[in-house]
Amino acid sequence: MASFQFIAAALFLVAAAVCGGSNAQLSPTFYDNTCPNVSSIVRGVLEQAQQTNIRNAAFLTRLHFHDCFVNVIIPSLPGCDGSLLLDNADGIESEKDANINRALNGFTVVDDIKTALENVCPGVVSCADILAIAAEISVVLSKGPSWEVQLGRRDSRTANKAGTSGLPLFNEDLSALKAKFSAVGLDSTDLVALSGAHTFGRAGCLTVTPRLYNYNNISGNVDPTMDPTYAQTLQQTCPDPSTPAGVNTNVTLVNLDHTTANGFDNNYFTNLQNKQGLLQSDQELFSTSGADTVAIVNRFGNSQSDFFTSFAQSMINMGNISPLTGNNGEIRSNCRRVN
Repeated sequence: MASFQFIAAALFLVAAAVCGGSNAQLSPTFYDNTCPNVSSIVRGVLEQAQQTNIRNAAFLTRLHFHDCFVNVIIPSLPGCDGSLLLDNADGIESEKDANINRALNGFTVVDDIKTALENVCPGVVSCADILAIAAEISVVLSKGPSWEVQLGRRDSRTANKAGTSGLPLFNEDLSALKAKFSAVGLDSTDLVALSGAHTFGRAGCLTVTPRLYNYNNISGNVDPTMDPTYAQTLQQTCPDPSTPAGVNTNVTLVNLDHTTANGFDNNYFTNLQNKQGLLQSDQELFSTSGADTVAIVNRFGNSQSDFFTSFAQSMINMGNISPLTGNNGEIRSNCRRVN
């Protein structure tokens, strides 16, 4: 146990050093002279995208998270670097092909944003910064908080498919989740606040059926941390995949927040308090006995303003995970390929 704690502490210090060192190089005024209308241009594209598909807000927010949250334990590997957007090419194994990223959407919206920016400010705004700006505007368009987006990231010339192992999984317990956040310099408040992005969006039934029919690998067992009525409702949407009725269950989508699926609010936390978190990784935040996350869930569930304030700061913290700055990387003209 002591050796594990030492390793975890060492990893935290490495990540904190990497994040802290790059933090000072980012600035909310980075494009004031070179592309002063960057935010309004991105917002215009996103407003149209929202009219086409209201789910685009959740898609874009998730893309920023998945871009930043690769495994950056090795200091030379960047985090928020636009590498998620790269397609397969010579020498590039796309992060999109990792199992955890296969269900991601919103890439065509990023393409549209990049095209709009290149028409006005060619070769100026990085794809990594596009993801950061788009995430903030997407949350605002969904009635969530705003924050001062830190800018100045540059784009990676390579992808890091292996690094997607650093992304939290839907079926991980709290200790595993906390370890992954700690490894990139984020704490329990960041973990709970950023998990609150599950206040909008959807997930496949495959992420919840183990809790409904085979919890702890016991056939017919339902996760006891799930409200029985909520479990019965989910079973109607997500039939047992081992039965004829559930043959297509895994591709069916279910709302992460069953109360306000497309709005950004604090209902995610009241759901957890009522044992109605969809994913195991969600409910673990509240149902793990003695965990420090329980008090944070209660605080956010009791005060939407507290959640909004913490979420905004945690998005800034996450956006500072080891970005490329200065002369490192490049500014891609096409987010899907290197120049």
